[in-house]
Amino acid sequence: MTAPPVAGTGVRRSWTATAGLAGRSRAVRALTAAVVSAAVLVSVGGVLLPVDRPADRPLSVMAGVGLAALLVAAGQLARLRFRLGRGVVSVSWGEAAFIIGFVVAPPGWLPLATLAGAAIAWALLSWLDEHRNIAEVAHLSASLSLGAAGAATVARVIGGDAPVLSVQTQGALVAGALAYLLITFGLAALTLTVHHDAATSQIFARIPYAKIPMFVGNVLVGLGAVFALVRGPVWLLAFVPGLWLLQRTYRFHLRAAEERRMWEAFAAATAAMPGGALSDVAAAGLRGALDVFGARRVEIEVRGAGGERRYAEDGPGQDSVLPGLPGPAITRSMAIAGEVVGELTVWLADPMLPAPRDEAAISAYGDVLAAALHDAAAREQVAELRDRAEHDGSHDQLTGLRNRGSLLSGGDKLLRDLERDRHVALLLLDIKGFREVNGTLGHRCGDEVLKLVAERLTELSRENDLIARTGDDEFALLIPAITALADSATPLHESPSPLPMTVRRARELVEHLALPMEVSGVRLAVEIVVGVVVARAGRVELAELVRRASLALDQAKRQELAIATYDTSQDAMTTDELALLAELQDALAADDQIVLNLQPAVDLITAAPTGVEALVRWRHPRRGQLSPNDFIRTVEHTELLTPFTRRVLDLALQAAGAWSLAGVELPVSVNVSARSLLDPGFPAQVAEALRRHRAPASSLVLEITESVAVSDQPIVDDVLTELRDAGVQLSLDDFGTGYSSLAIVTRAPVDEIKIDRSFVDDMIDSAAAEAVVRGAVELGARLGVRVVAEGVETTEQRAALIELGCPNAQGYHFCKPMPADRIVQALTQLFEASPDNIRPLRADDAS
Repeated sequence: MTAPPVAGTGVRRSWTATAGLAGRSRAVRALTAAVVSAAVLVSVGGVLLPVDRPADRPLSVMAGVGLAALLVAAGQLARLRFRLGRGVVSVSWGEAAFIIGFVVAPPGWLPLATLAGAAIAWALLSWLDEHRNIAEVAHLSASLSLGAAGAATVARVIGGDAPVLSVQTQGALVAGALAYLLITFGLAALTLTVHHDAATSQIFARIPYAKIPMFVGNVLVGLGAVFALVRGPVWLLAFVPGLWLLQRTYRFHLRAAEERRMWEAFAAATAAMPGGALSDVAAAGLRGALDVFGARRVEIEVRGAGGERRYAEDGPGQDSVLPGLPGPAITRSMAIAGEVVGELTVWLADPMLPAPRDEAAISAYGDVLAAALHDAAAREQVAELRDRAEHDGSHDQLTGLRNRGSLLSGGDKLLRDLERDRHVALLLLDIKGFREVNGTLGHRCGDEVLKLVAERLTELSRENDLIARTGDDEFALLIPAITALADSATPLHESPSPLPMTVRRARELVEHLALPMEVSGVRLAVEIVVGVVVARAGRVELAELVRRASLALDQAKRQELAIATYDTSQDAMTTDELALLAELQDALAADDQIVLNLQPAVDLITAAPTGVEALVRWRHPRRGQLSPNDFIRTVEHTELLTPFTRRVLDLALQAAGAWSLAGVELPVSVNVSARSLLDPGFPAQVAEALRRHRAPASSLVLEITESVAVSDQPIVDDVLTELRDAGVQLSLDDFGTGYSSLAIVTRAPVDEIKIDRSFVDDMIDSAAAEAVVRGAVELGARLGVRVVAEGVETTEQRAALIELGCPNAQGYHFCKPMPADRIVQALTQLFEASPDNIRPLRADDAS
């Protein structure tokens, strides 16, 4: 099979393309150029040598040269071939042609006669069936010419002017034939190595095995022919049947060796076929076919339920892959029990092949390969069925997400692999009013809604998150890694809470899942309710996390909130919680357990104090000092909230009165519980506290926490309005972390905005965080309210805030929280250190 002809394009071909060197490696080009150049030089040089012809030579010079060229051509045309790797090696009658040519022609003319005769023979062979290019023909002819030159030199040196039939001349002819063998063998080995047609060990093992027996016959035939030429040319007729028998004997010898090699390689190749994946079997089949048949290229087409798959590999040293390759192609269909599994195509190296044995061998190889491919395909199908069954058993068939059982098993494994103290979060999401979707649009549309929600939830998930559909319209998201945030009041040695970041993540999900979607031509939007729980990985199993998240979800539905966090007060009380409640009652009855730490807020430029935030602490007699995270939820969900709030207001106003007596007029800020703002009697409680301490209402700032922003109950607006009318200042804490922070600004105008520390932490490296801070500063300026940046801890943060125009800040960079008995001295020192021309904001002139 040859490459298809290419229509003329009008583009001139380069000489390398014309000669057949295009696409060849540099080493191949160099070797061809060296061999051809050397042969031309030797041939020309030999012709220029003086002709010293002994009298016993039977022919004239030109007749002898012509006969020598004719013998070389005949010897090449009668060649025998065998495969070596992907190449084909020819074993010819070259030594016999040399011996006769040395006798009938001058030795110096032998290289030229050999070059001409070999070129004519190989050109004819190429034209008939071998399709060799110009470079290959030139290389082969030049190699034989160099062999003849070396052989003639050796024979001339040894034989001298001795008579033709003398022992000396006969020995010289044998030595010359041996030199011819060694030179041509060396050049053939070098050529095969450079072309990467075969391994060096394979070359030196197989060429001598094929060549030596024929070399012996060549020498005997050559010497016999010389004797006949000199003594009686009629005896040459007796050589015809002898040569035919020798040719047949050599052919049988080579064929037997080739068949033995092929079947040995066949057995090794079939034994090496793996029992693994289909691609592995196909790759082994390709390698085996290249080795068994010495092929230039092998292709395997596999047909199965999944369609057609094609595999191909070229033999080593193949310079380019063309649509048609030199050499014939044999294609055999591969079938098992009448079922076609594919096709095997082998491009053989020898254009004269295939022989029937090649076709039979390829058919047998295809049968073995078909069985291996069929077994591999069956194993893959079994594995796919097993994987599908496992997948269907652990995943929801509608959405493709994990099911509840898979979430529990996979989640527990994930928790075990994490560090025991790492915080993890579970978000349980429910589609609000999903029954109405099914009832109005039908269950098919309801299924489409579920699939769209699952797709959006998957897009919003992050690496290592686990997503599952745990119920009809319920989904779960397990977050194994949470970045914890600490506010400005959290001491550095205390562990910050990861809950704000989890709530922020939940709000992102609520916002994105609530975006409009189109189902069956109807544009609709769904509301999502989320229950949130956070715990440490080593302290809880996933089933318990699911239970707690379910309680939080139920709480969100009852209170008509978008998001609710797990609240232990809504759960069955544990022994520790009962003990904590009793200990809190004791703490409120004592005078020294509930205390305040106070932290100033300062002017960013002058560092003069502009206000003080009261941070409640519990000096527990057994557990040491506790932060609000350890007890505030118990307070907020019991009847202790009213007395606890009373105690905190008393301590804060008492501290404010102390620094007021020292001549420092600053407001004090107190955090307000969300439940307090749901109490209609809370404004009266605040007014009573101000009356007791004879403090103006403007000296008290109530900080509205994030949970207030998610409540839309009218009572909150009434309480905030009453407090505002009484002159109490309002501060919006953790600004920017909630999805309705702007809404609360319009619902209840505030006197202060406190930028959450998460944005202050990130503003140096995050353009988004910087944009939030900039927006908060500009909003405060437009509304005419104070702006305080929380959690400032570095000089770089302070400089960045000043550049953005932020007026006030609070954090460890300026002052740590301190007990009430030290705050007056700290405030006085801050005032004294600030420039005289800057007057800090006083409580009585607050906006």
